[in-house]
Amino acid sequence: MALSTRAVTLKASCAPNLRAVRRAGARRAAAITTRAVITPSAQPDALYDAPDRANKQISATGASLANWSPSSWKDREALQQPNYVDQAELEVALSEIANRPPLVFAGEVRGLQAQLANAAAGNAFVLFGGDCAESFKEFNTNHIRDTYRVLLQMSVVLMYGAGVPVVKLGRMAGQFAKPRSEDLETIDGVSLPSYRGDNINSSEFTEEARRPDPSRLIRAYDQSCSTLNLLRAFSSGGYASMQRVTKWNLDFMEGEKEGAEYRELADRVDAALNFMAACGIDEDHPTMKSTDFYTAHEALHLGYEEQLTRLDSTTEEFYGCSAHFLWCGERTRQPDGAHMEYFRGVSNPIGIKISDKSDGDSVVSLVKSLNPENVPGRITLISRMGAAKLREHLPRLITAVEDAGLNVLWVSDPMHGNTIKTENGFKTRPFERVRDEIMAFFEVHEQMGTHPGGVHLEMTGKNVTECTGGTATVTEGDLELRYETECDPRLNASQALELAFLMAKELGEMRARRGVPPSPP
Repeated sequence: MALSTRAVTLKASCAPNLRAVRRAGARRAAAITTRAVITPSAQPDALYDAPDRANKQISATGASLANWSPSSWKDREALQQPNYVDQAELEVALSEIANRPPLVFAGEVRGLQAQLANAAAGNAFVLFGGDCAESFKEFNTNHIRDTYRVLLQMSVVLMYGAGVPVVKLGRMAGQFAKPRSEDLETIDGVSLPSYRGDNINSSEFTEEARRPDPSRLIRAYDQSCSTLNLLRAFSSGGYASMQRVTKWNLDFMEGEKEGAEYRELADRVDAALNFMAACGIDEDHPTMKSTDFYTAHEALHLGYEEQLTRLDSTTEEFYGCSAHFLWCGERTRQPDGAHMEYFRGVSNPIGIKISDKSDGDSVVSLVKSLNPENVPGRITLISRMGAAKLREHLPRLITAVEDAGLNVLWVSDPMHGNTIKTENGFKTRPFERVRDEIMAFFEVHEQMGTHPGGVHLEMTGKNVTECTGGTATVTEGDLELRYETECDPRLNASQALELAFLMAKELGEMRARRGVPPSPP
């Protein structure tokens, strides 16, 4: 569900070569041919005549349909799945979900793919943000609103400072399940099933709490539905209006450096809006009153995903209707595994996490299997390495992808390669390491002549103390004050906004060095 009805147009420069805008002198990829440019205003299955529709092997968005069904993943080995005690209980829960409405819709997903293709061409920037894992305990209006509001703030900073549109995706309304290194967790000689997210079991270390409970899948669906309803209202009901830009600051940031910087930027935006109004430009235009906001999560629980995979009546193609954007992690991207089998047939944009251990040939092979006709916006590669390893290993992966002529969007996940454990026992992520990985990501892409397309952050709108550092100066001693995550540490609102200012400055300078003018929204 794109959370507004505003149309999005894919820039003509995206086709047929997504690398049309290049740094002078940069190595160019070989010429490629793409099937189509996907836009919300175009009929995405226009390439197919009606009589051929039942026989088509590739969807218009790039999915591979040969010998595929929403349940064909069951013929492969499925990793990271819960071990339910009562299979009959699980089937009842899954049947209930199958009878529920989809959470998102095919047309919205196609709109997102158009925007991702635009970002891959260097004409937009993608911002993923939200909790490491959503929880039942933190589910309330204020928590959703505050995270959404910080994402809006960050997008305004990036748009104004970098001069490009921002595609906004929330790790919200479905980001529950988490992969685990071990099936069992042992404490003081007692072994119980690992905590896999609130849609599976509970984090308390008791036998009853750790038992995988199928009814939690239904509760997760209901919470996702409520979250999406609220996000839709925020995005199209006036809350996201640019005229409210000065009112988006969070109370606890009033005395912070980032709060002051944001108010200064908001004042400049207000002045620009007043100038536009004086020139007779309609401030009530939908572009000024609403925004597009999409949802994303790791599609880990394949039984749940299958039940929310629906046939689009306008194209007769399958979409994963649990979120607009689905991604797979390193633990589940085996080429012959169940997750890759599921992903290849759904028509959503797909994310693939890659690390310093990833092999260029394997990444290219995986991208080709998920996007056999190289459709723009279909594949996002999300790197997670740490700054030093990224500088060493990302160039060879970019080279492999470029030499293969593949259309991909490059996104940085600066969180997972920078997790440490402090002496007082807390998992944390130093802000400076997160910042350094993002800057290394920008640096490498500029050197390679490719586009740093976005960032993927674990963050919250709350004033938590989970990641150290930043100008707010969260110390290791502060972690115990407001350490609320059930999983991995998150940037707080001040740290997230600080990153936005740093990214906007660097992106703006990169575009200036390339002689690229600001992109229109």
